[in-house]
Amino acid sequence: MAAAGYGPSPAYPQAQPYGYGQPPGFPPPPGAKGGAGRAVLWAVVGAVAASALWAAGIVVLGPLGDKADLAGYQAKSNLCSSVDYTALRTEYTQQDSSPTHTALKHKAIDESSCSISLKTASSSSYADAYLSVEMDLHKKTDPAAEFTAVWSEYSQRYPDYEVQKVSGFGDEAYLVTEDTTSGAGTSGSRAVILAVRDGWMTYQMSWSVYTSTYDKTTPPEVSDVSRWVRTDTRSTLENLRSG
Repeated sequence: MAAAGYGPSPAYPQAQPYGYGQPPGFPPPPGAKGGAGRAVLWAVVGAVAASALWAAGIVVLGPLGDKADLAGYQAKSNLCSSVDYTALRTEYTQQDSSPTHTALKHKAIDESSCSISLKTASSSSYADAYLSVEMDLHKKTDPAAEFTAVWSEYSQRYPDYEVQKVSGFGDEAYLVTEDTTSGAGTSGSRAVILAVRDGWMTYQMSWSVYTSTYDKTTPPEVSDVSRWVRTDTRSTLENLRSG
């Protein structure tokens, strides 16, 4: 399964060489004099000194291996059991009795997802809106750089979306919203995504709706849903850390 919260799966950067200087020079030729000879001599001295530091274990050219910082979060075989969407039920009073979930467990990453159908009333024949939640535990690679790139620049790929960096959620979080409704709000779509990175854990809660299939006249405002998603994300993340 692709890391849905990231959109297209980002390519992880390959390891970069950690050189600490120019290659050592060769010994000076016989009879070398002047500045050139001294420069080569200093190159040799530098090479010898560097070798000594290597032997002593003083020079460190790169990370020796970072341990995954999972910030206390645990993999879930059924993420839906930990998702709290109480605030969203201000609008969607009917609880989904059979949400769908998937899970993948691997030594490199654990992925869990949950999809919930939202209804404003029991008389609704179909879902009025959709809620999806995903949590990924990156156990081999720090996702920080890719997370920032994908979410801070989300509007580059999808111009209809607006991006706002928000505080109070983990190490980094972005609120991404869309509203293409027009006129009386009976056509178009609305969406709210809250993406969070806490250590090497990444999380997304996403709400989306098409106004043409909404049971009521118009769906809730993006500002209201953003507030509900923030509240539900906070409680859901607490659930995911508490076991």
